[in-house]
Amino acid sequence: MARHIIPETIERAEPREVRIGTPVRPLALSLVLSLRPYQWTKNLIIFAGLIFGQRLLDPSAVLVSLAAFAVFCGLSGVVYLINDVADREADSQHPLKRFRPIASGQVPVNVAIGTAMVLAVVALAAAFRLRFEFGVVAAAYVSLLAFYSGPLKHVVIIDVLTIAIGFALRAAAGALVLGVAIGPWLLIDTVLLALFLALSKRRHELVLLADGATSHRRILQEYSPYLLDQMISVVTASTLVAYAIATVSPEIIQKFGTDKLGLTLPFPLYGIFRYLYLVHQKEGGGSPSDMLLNDRPLLACVGLWAIAVISVIYGPG
Repeated sequence: MARHIIPETIERAEPREVRIGTPVRPLALSLVLSLRPYQWTKNLIIFAGLIFGQRLLDPSAVLVSLAAFAVFCGLSGVVYLINDVADREADSQHPLKRFRPIASGQVPVNVAIGTAMVLAVVALAAAFRLRFEFGVVAAAYVSLLAFYSGPLKHVVIIDVLTIAIGFALRAAAGALVLGVAIGPWLLIDTVLLALFLALSKRRHELVLLADGATSHRRILQEYSPYLLDQMISVVTASTLVAYAIATVSPEIIQKFGTDKLGLTLPFPLYGIFRYLYLVHQKEGGGSPSDMLLNDRPLLACVGLWAIAVISVIYGPG
């Protein structure tokens, strides 16, 4: 198969060929893309502590939360670099992932590893400077997800649970950096929703890659579309029930001084059903971030939910 050689500046770092069809970019740009900034929307869960901790109207708390968001964006970039280095051979067989900068050869492995190490040190130093407890959770997050890139992603069920725990650590970090209490209901809902997204992604990979799925991701041989559909059904129901119970619980009503939070239930109902529609009817689900940003009804639903929640919590009782 015809191939073209990568630019000289990259070739000196690690001689290898770039996959045909890959856009030729400067090394710096390819490195930035390897950090996957388009997926940093996952870190927006950091702001849950700001909103539900009733600190949204406090300018200093907003600035701290923005700094915490930046830290986790940096740590997410570290995780993506480690993951792409570990998966570069498997990704090269994937119809879409083969064009990622590391899998395609535009970012040398030694450059990616070096960048990950520097970025991890800087981000963790900033995390501990913000608040010690926040730094501990940030370190736990990057350690867990780095471990996921190794053995954990090859253990059935544990692989998706690890992803879900990563989201829960983000939510916990957003509360800890402000020193506000975080209720177990927020962590439970976060874990369940993250499980829903992770299982949907596994299903998308199985359907998209068909017979080649297991050669791309070995753990996929432990799953089947039917099994994943059963799991998704359980998690979908659990997520909605947990959210409904939490919003009308005496603890939440007392904390926010209102029983109107239950009125926001139609938004997660529609959002989850819309996501299932995109997964089953439009063969989506490969990237939750892409689906959120590219599907206008889903994006509008999330935006309206946020507005409704803020209005209930910060509005007149």
